[in-house]
Amino acid sequence: MENRLFYKNFFSIYIALVLQNVVTLSVNLADNIMLGAYSETALAGVAAVNQIQFIYQQFIMALGDGLVIFGSQYWGKRQTEPLKKIAAAAMHAALVIGVLLFVLVSAFPARAVGVFTTDQPIISEGMKYLRIIRFTYLFFAVTQLLLAALRSTETVKIAFQLSVITFFVNCGINYVLIFGNFGAPRLGAEGAAIGTLAARMIECGVLICYIYRSSARTRCEGLRLCLRDYLRSDRLLAGDYCRITAPMLLVQGLWGLNTALQTVILGHMTASAIAANSAASTLFLMVKSTAVGAASAASVIIGKTVGTGDIAKVREYSGRLQRMFVVIGVLSGIVLFFIRIPVLSLYDLKPATKEMADVFLIILSVVCVGMSYQMPTNNGIIRGGGNAMFVVKMDLISIWLIVLPLSFVMAFVVKASPAAVVCCLNADQLFKCVPAFLESHYGNWIRKLTR
Repeated sequence: MENRLFYKNFFSIYIALVLQNVVTLSVNLADNIMLGAYSETALAGVAAVNQIQFIYQQFIMALGDGLVIFGSQYWGKRQTEPLKKIAAAAMHAALVIGVLLFVLVSAFPARAVGVFTTDQPIISEGMKYLRIIRFTYLFFAVTQLLLAALRSTETVKIAFQLSVITFFVNCGINYVLIFGNFGAPRLGAEGAAIGTLAARMIECGVLICYIYRSSARTRCEGLRLCLRDYLRSDRLLAGDYCRITAPMLLVQGLWGLNTALQTVILGHMTASAIAANSAASTLFLMVKSTAVGAASAASVIIGKTVGTGDIAKVREYSGRLQRMFVVIGVLSGIVLFFIRIPVLSLYDLKPATKEMADVFLIILSVVCVGMSYQMPTNNGIIRGGGNAMFVVKMDLISIWLIVLPLSFVMAFVVKASPAAVVCCLNADQLFKCVPAFLESHYGNWIRKLTR
């Protein structure tokens, strides 16, 4: 009975989060396909701007993950008041970051896009997109931090429902405005930005209404958030939250910068590499949703179990989850390998660009297996168990001392092919499996964070 409850709990969270990620990334895939059909230059310009968005999203996700790590332990103890105060601290930090980014990209739009490419037409298209997409930053921050608060209490279905709404709104507007269908103006990259902005606004509004209605129910047993919870603060709990989340912010920010630098490296190698990387990485990110969902579900389950104080059960769950991660990884790699050709056939790209994207996806099919084990083990089990510093140290060493230096040398000194550089850029997804296994089985990673 206990095993059945464990699997039921894991898969109820896991499936909802995977579906949410897949639908959300389907929007990006649809955007890429539409923009690729409209103009390869527009696709490359939007891809460059999305690197800024990606770095920002990493910071917001780190704040959300810190909230889930802390919140799930308090949820395990059935203490919701400290959880609400931590949620407020996380929201305040997210809004500050969102405002800062908005000001920076508004003041220096050309420089922001020019970091990722030297091609002037691509920079021009990117600036058109950035001029509108910057208004999504605050809506995104509010939505993600509210969803993280709900996720820490095992409330995840609303995230999937929101992603479905976002998908139809965004794709519908994009179809009309990118190509100028139904008598609308033909806006290209600007049309894609308008679709995303409208979807973010609706997504945020629907979520706030959902939380308000849920909290108004007198017999509600959930978190019952309301506006006044976000207008107060607790220095002690905010300090606890900052101590755990600060290193995660550093790592997630550096991870976002690392991903952006990958675009910089590939974008300065060949003219078609940035478009090929955009097409390949969008599909890879969709399949990667299985690993992201596993990490998020594991973080909630492990954190909640640590909160109950049953350490033996925490270790038992850790071993059981890792066996599941291996199976998920193998299946994900197989799926990515076989769907790459039909998906790439939807793109209207030059033959050389499409062939390069196909090679990238074959490499990423192998990468997917290792990533699906190490990411949920590191970010779900170890970090979810309270030891964020292990993941920080490992990422700093692997990315900044091994992966990026090696990739720069291969790209600009050895003059290796883009495929060889992609192998180097993703090598850490394989070799990080070893420290993840050793720490989770023999390390001291279980930390009780609650007061």
